[in-house]
Parts: sequence; C-alpha cells; structure tokens
Amino acid sequence: MTAAHSQHTDHVHTHGEGCGHVAVPHGDHVDYVHDGHLHRVHDGHFDECEPSGHTEATAHDHVHGEGCGHVAVPHGDHVDYVHDGHRHAPHGGHYDEH
Repeated sequence: MTAAHSQHTDHVHTHGEGCGHVAVPHGDHVDYVHDGHLHRVHDGHFDECEPSGHTEATAHDHVHGEGCGHVAVPHGDHVDYVHDGHRHAPHGGHYDEH
C-alpha cells in the first residue's frame, strides 16, 4: 500500500530516536505518532503518513482492543494497532492495513 504525499508544514520538531513520540515501523520507514496523526521523514521534511485506498487485512483472527497486547496508536478518529510490523485499523467488521 502506498501512502499519499502530503507534506506536514510548519513542523519545528525533529522526529527520531528519543524524540518522545511513539515510533511505529511502517514498511520501509518509521512513522512517529504526533498530535493524533503519523509523520514520516521524507526528503528533508515530514509528511503525513496516510494510506491511499482501502486494503483489508486478510486472515486476521485476532481482535484488537484494550489489553490485546499490541501497541495502540491514536490516529485521527480511531485507534490503530501495531501488529506484525504494520498498523491495523478497525473498519466495518474487519481490519484495514494502514
């Protein structure tokens, strides 16, 4: 799944190890949870890391929620869960890949 390229402007904080934000592995990069959304480093600036399109997580037999053992990541109007190196988001009775 590719992410839309939407630059996060006026970002004065530099994300990286020890920056104080949750780091989430995401494909070939790391996202940082900041103010309810996710940022990624891209060509000297930060982008909003948002998926484009809709990709369902198939063969997912685990129910995410409080106490499920996966890192919960606030993301806009819902919570994603870090599972096997990617994020799952609840959607219409299934989970989407984020």
